[in-house]
Amino acid sequence: MTTATTTVPCDVKDLSLADAGKRRIEWAAQSMPVLATIRKQFIKTQPLAGIRVAACLHVTTETANLMIALRDGGANITLCASNPLSTQDEVAASLVRDYNIPTFAIKGESNDSYYSHLNAALDSAPQFTMDDGADVVGLLHTKRKELLKNVIGGTEETTTGVIRLRAMAKDKVLAYPIIAVNDALTKHLFDNRYGTGQSTLDGIIRATNVLLAGLNIVVAGYGWCGRGVAMRAKGMGANVIVTEIDPTKAIEAVMDGFRVMTMSEACPIGDVFVTVTGNKNVIGRDHFDKLKGGAILANSGHFNVEIDLDTLAAVASSRKEARPFVEEFSMKDGRKLYVLGEGRLINLAAAEGHPASVMDMSFANQALSAEYMAKNHATMENKVYSVPEDLDKQVAKMKLESMGFSIDKLSPEQEEYLAGWSEGT
Repeated sequence: MTTATTTVPCDVKDLSLADAGKRRIEWAAQSMPVLATIRKQFIKTQPLAGIRVAACLHVTTETANLMIALRDGGANITLCASNPLSTQDEVAASLVRDYNIPTFAIKGESNDSYYSHLNAALDSAPQFTMDDGADVVGLLHTKRKELLKNVIGGTEETTTGVIRLRAMAKDKVLAYPIIAVNDALTKHLFDNRYGTGQSTLDGIIRATNVLLAGLNIVVAGYGWCGRGVAMRAKGMGANVIVTEIDPTKAIEAVMDGFRVMTMSEACPIGDVFVTVTGNKNVIGRDHFDKLKGGAILANSGHFNVEIDLDTLAAVASSRKEARPFVEEFSMKDGRKLYVLGEGRLINLAAAEGHPASVMDMSFANQALSAEYMAKNHATMENKVYSVPEDLDKQVAKMKLESMGFSIDKLSPEQEEYLAGWSEGT
């Protein structure tokens, strides 16, 4: 769909959008000081010199700044989208025209185009993968196995992908080591909670323009993403209901001040439903008959499987677009149900994803993990590793400093006390 010529391999919507994309990339960069510092280090040290990287991430302004940092660290990057609705077309155009980074991503691309773009990234014969959802890793291990011999390691950004990769490692089919960036405290405690919390509600509001105050908002899943959505919804005046399968997380939700019940119990009273579980059919056939008319269904989990859309389409009498990113399903009894963003990540489908300031930490972890893998892959096993603790703390320290905050340091006496056992009461 590219409408202008370029020597950089790509498939983007329109290169003429690049001016707007460059402005947005530069705007985001102002809120990413940690990544900027790492980029300056990378320019000097070239830790990724000559390494071919296939990156499958949401093509946003924040991702663009990560790609630029990796490129400036010597990497040869090819970027594709990790979700058909998560691309910012002007950003993709700018990455190609202004930064010479091969990019294959178009917002609203078909499933066939999505996989053709994944394959285009793999056509670079990558030595390193950077995934968000493990689709590239899955494709490498199934239909592109001949390329595995080139790969020295990779990173994974999100919970859903880490679950997949750990299953592969358990079954002893994972062919190279991968660092789970999502495991970093400076990733999931902040990106998942504050980023997903704010951007999910941003997407719902942009798509619907509903007033959240006074509504019953049902949050399915009380992991870090669910905590963030629930906290932000409560702050906007909503009555928050949490559904869970884990009794410990359910107790935590109760003690955080939320009502906890089953999805079946929540269906007749919920106004807005947000799924953030990483599982399939969280809202399914048994629930569609119980939802009240006007219910809004949104997903902020990685894949569009949390709402059983095929079954909903089958039981509905008709469906139509109500407004951009809002599809109306008319039920046979006259009720109308509304699905946002085709059941895909609503924070990226209808909004801009996480704010740059929180992605600064997540993508700092990505960059430092890539550097770590480049240096240490030869001694690593084919399994999923957490981000080294010292790197995680380094990111936290750099972020605090960029925000103008200082913290205390243990004295030698305090260090000795904490390390010892001989002192009594």
